[in-house]
Amino acid sequence: MGSNRNGARSRARRAALVAALAVAAGLAGPATSRALQDGSAIETARETLSRWVETRKLIGQERRDWALGRELLDERIALVQREVDGLKSRIAEAQRGVADTEKLRHELAVENDALKATSSALGEVVARLEGRTKSLLPRLPDPLRERVKPLSQRLPADAAAATKLTLSERFQNVVGLLNEVDKFNREITLTSEIRALKDGASAEVSVFYVGLGQAYFATADGKSAGIGSPGRDGWTFAPAEDAAAEIVRAIKILRSDDVADFVHLPIRID
Repeated sequence: MGSNRNGARSRARRAALVAALAVAAGLAGPATSRALQDGSAIETARETLSRWVETRKLIGQERRDWALGRELLDERIALVQREVDGLKSRIAEAQRGVADTEKLRHELAVENDALKATSSALGEVVARLEGRTKSLLPRLPDPLRERVKPLSQRLPADAAAATKLTLSERFQNVVGLLNEVDKFNREITLTSEIRALKDGASAEVSVFYVGLGQAYFATADGKSAGIGSPGRDGWTFAPAEDAAAEIVRAIKILRSDDVADFVHLPIRID
């Protein structure tokens, strides 16, 4: 069986060689036919067959290279397509971001206009408060005016006067000043002042203020006393010699030099 197969293969090769020779002879013309007769045709056929085989190899290699190149090109196209899709997605997201930003800008512009209107209204309110508070200052007693002086000096001269303070600082200034006034009004304040006496002389006296309603003073020897009350242009004091003893007693109680007790004091209303 093996020898038969080998014989068949040999015959097939000879047949292929003869066919190649025939093709070569047909292409070469009469001269080649004569060459076949003298034995050189076999070599020519072998060379032609070798070139044909080489050509087939080149064709096969080119096909493989083309297939590989196409595969690489397809992968490249797919990569570029993914990049394009990603870029489109980012562009769409950026556009949505721009739309959101524009919406937010519009909302902030509306809010800013509202805040400006509110700020303008608050500016008018605080200007009125500052004006009324400033008009209150002359009616305060001297000790209280000195206490609130750091705050009162920050009040603008008038509503149109320029100020570097913010609205918040201006409100805090007014509130702080009025808090001090309210605190003074809820307390009895004992202090020392220089007051004019009945005989026209001036002397250091002890003065106590009952809130912002009344004030009483007396000299250290208790011989001179007086009573004060607030007015539109400030506090005024008048002699109260007949109440000197009671005023001196009240001053001693405030200084803890005497026991607490009810003291009858006169009231003066302008």
